[in-house]
Amino acid sequence: WGFWNYAELSDVKLCIGEDKELTFWISMLLVLVIDQLSKYWVMTALKLGESRPFIDNLMNITYVHNPGAAFSILAGQSWISLICAAAVVGAIFYYVYKYKPVQSIQFFLGIIAGGAIGNFMDRFLYSYVRDFFDLGWFPVFNVADIGIVCGGILLVIYILFIDGSEEKNERD
Repeated sequence: WGFWNYAELSDVKLCIGEDKELTFWISMLLVLVIDQLSKYWVMTALKLGESRPFIDNLMNITYVHNPGAAFSILAGQSWISLICAAAVVGAIFYYVYKYKPVQSIQFFLGIIAGGAIGNFMDRFLYSYVRDFFDLGWFPVFNVADIGIVCGGILLVIYILFIDGSEEKNERD
């Protein structure tokens, strides 16, 4: 095995297996890191308001500041958005640690939390959110927004349509 022997690999598996929230943490950190790196890239590569083609006839990268929440609601009142985001993330953390949900739900909540934290960081540091995905017919958005929306949709689909068999199997 070279660098690692089998016993060391087993120890790693045991260590990872004991962390019941690992799926949550990985998905949250993945969305958060991709969100912040993509925002940094756009902020350094484009001037405010500048637009570049990204996918021909489908999407541009357009650097804009959003002073509000989704679709610019609550513009100029970033403190309300900060409080709401902190409450949502706090509730998600509480739920994950108190109820130890199945991995699917951990994943969905992780990408929601990663997105919420990414936009929270923008509001806290800049008093606005850096957006850049521009479809032309829809408000400009970012990776954090994708995490929040996709995580929410997947969570609702899971709750409404997936039977309890996955949950029962994981808890047994």
